[in-house]
Amino acid sequence: MWRHQLEALPGWQCLAPDLRGAGKNVLAPANEFSMAVYADDLIRQLDDAGAEQAIVCGLSMGGYIVFELLRRFPQRVRGAILSNTKAAADTAEAKRGRDAMAARAQAAGVRALAAELVPKVVARATFQRRPDVANEVREMILRQPLAGIVGALRALRDRPDSTPFLRDISVPVLVIAGDDDQIAPAAGMREMARAIPGAQFVLIPESGHLSPLEQPQAFNTALRAFL
Repeated sequence: MWRHQLEALPGWQCLAPDLRGAGKNVLAPANEFSMAVYADDLIRQLDDAGAEQAIVCGLSMGGYIVFELLRRFPQRVRGAILSNTKAAADTAEAKRGRDAMAARAQAAGVRALAAELVPKVVARATFQRRPDVANEVREMILRQPLAGIVGALRALRDRPDSTPFLRDISVPVLVIAGDDDQIAPAAGMREMARAIPGAQFVLIPESGHLSPLEQPQAFNTALRAFL
């Protein structure tokens, strides 16, 4: 998902890790998933890379993990990029939706989940006019282990509310939103940026929930300027 950004930052040491249960990352023996566990995994990877500090960039669920890193490991975070994400916890209705999606995935498989998700996570313009991007997103979903998807949905359901924490963030922050994001709408992201002291806000045109993949040039321009 981040290949366009890795190619655009040749002078930086970049880590684009698979989260547990995703990509090629093997599942933990206990299949434990939470934002805290994801954050612990990433700290271990920073330790392995010899990186005392990092500028962390998280998209969607990655943003929730960034909040966890900022809360629990502030000394390790030099700056943060919050892309296509939100600070609030799931509502009761959203929690039920996570459980229902996990049940559908277990009953019908990952392919059914991909058919449901792709039109929601890319902009309508992307879905209608850029089948190559939509197909790539579909293939990315199909490669994910079912257990990892279910674990991530439960972690999303149970994540803490980061809204009260926003005013306490003291590192430089860039907030990036897509103008057609159906999952983390731009208006809410703009309000989130206003609540973080000194945060910058960038709106990416013709982008849905996957701004770095849908509009890499605009995303990379904002990324390089922030760095």
